[in-house]
Amino acid sequence: MIQVSDVDALRRRIGEARSAGRTVALVATMGCLHAGHRSLFAVASRQSDFLVVSIFVNPLQFGPTEDFDRYPRTPEADAAICREDGVALLFTPHPRTMYAPDHSVVVEETSLSRGLCGSHRPGHFRGVTTVVTKLFNLVQPDIAVFGQKDAQQTAIIRRMVRDLNIPVRIVAAPTLREANGLAISSRNRMLDQETRRRASVIHQALRAAVDAYRQGTTNASRLCRDMVARIEAQPDFLVEYVATIDAESLEPVKNVHQNVLLAVAVRAGGVRLIDNELIL
Repeated sequence: MIQVSDVDALRRRIGEARSAGRTVALVATMGCLHAGHRSLFAVASRQSDFLVVSIFVNPLQFGPTEDFDRYPRTPEADAAICREDGVALLFTPHPRTMYAPDHSVVVEETSLSRGLCGSHRPGHFRGVTTVVTKLFNLVQPDIAVFGQKDAQQTAIIRRMVRDLNIPVRIVAAPTLREANGLAISSRNRMLDQETRRRASVIHQALRAAVDAYRQGTTNASRLCRDMVARIEAQPDFLVEYVATIDAESLEPVKNVHQNVLLAVAVRAGGVRLIDNELIL
């Protein structure tokens, strides 16, 4: 595995791979790699010849009161995982490599980012679209793989690629879960053992809503009320939002049908967790 931090070395190595006829895939991460990331690596490796993984904790997507400083960072373990998983190139830029001190240009999606996490984390998706655009420009991948757990983010990136004519194919990989159903996330490390155990209620609530739909309940308000009640029955769990939305437009729906996404964000012991289930 090659590890680089500067742009010239990155472009040189990718140029060599392209000269050899290899197709390039990108998995963009903020590090603290776990089994969910590794599942993205596996999907990308099956669809390309040269896998690039980036690790960059992007300050632009954190608000002033959010957990940028607390966000877990494990660079040595991350590099070991990348080597073990056959990553061809690991890109670990310094913040000044990604953003000039006087940087003043951002990329902003203005429709899909309005609701859900966008309404609770102002500026978050502007930071995401800006850094992903920069990574696409630097790596120029043929494909880029993102996780379905971050469904709103993936939809926004698809829209950005479409609207800005960026020549990359976006692949969404299924959510990977812990044994109790909790969606695997770097933030799970911030949970104490008991809260992590009880956080299984988030997926249980989503699955209960899917089951209720299959048994004939289509009223979105009722499904959402039931999810909130089930989750907030746990001490120190606060639902930030539950939503029933069209999986492509992300517009709210009043009556649930196929291709509707059930999405939830929860503060579990002060740690923000998100999850979703797609009704097929």
